[in-house]
Amino acid sequence: MLLPDSKYMDFHQDEIEHVLDYDVEQNIYGVPDYLGGLQALLLNEAATLFRRRYYSNGAHAGYIFYTNDPDLTEEDEENLRAQISASKGVGNFRSMFVNIPNGKENAIQIIPVGDFQAKDELEKVKNITRNDVIAAWRMNPALAGIIPENSGGFGDIEKIDRVYTSNEIRPICQLFNQLNDTLRHDRRIDWKKIDKAGETTT
Repeated sequence: MLLPDSKYMDFHQDEIEHVLDYDVEQNIYGVPDYLGGLQALLLNEAATLFRRRYYSNGAHAGYIFYTNDPDLTEEDEENLRAQISASKGVGNFRSMFVNIPNGKENAIQIIPVGDFQAKDELEKVKNITRNDVIAAWRMNPALAGIIPENSGGFGDIEKIDRVYTSNEIRPICQLFNQLNDTLRHDRRIDWKKIDKAGETTT
């Protein structure tokens, strides 16, 4: 085995137990169950980092500042350009006051070019990817500490825990129990059992 310091560790015969997992493409190593949710996890992280940069340095597509008022002088145009340029970067999202005497109602228009909130809403991306990650781990949201979005909640947490233990935890324990057929007696895996009263026994 290759160690972090680039050295090798040798093992004796029958010292390593190899637990096979399922894979449709090969039958040597297998793939983990959570592999299908890995892209959702990366998208969740990317959405968070994008929003952080969005608020930190104004890294958004911006807008078109359109005006067709003939009373707007060249000096006013230069001042507007300077104010718009100054609103970029840290401390953005500033307001601007423009006064055009005898100006028309649509003398100045703000036309958005791109907006993260409109096209790629953070909340939807976070919720969808969160659900994908939870589904990949086959875990109920109530056991993952997720706040319910409805008033009814997720239901009885004790029933959810019993079902999760029966359908998910026990099959994993059975997988490890298969090792006991080949492990030495002093290396075998043992489990703690919980009786109906809630007391833990070995």
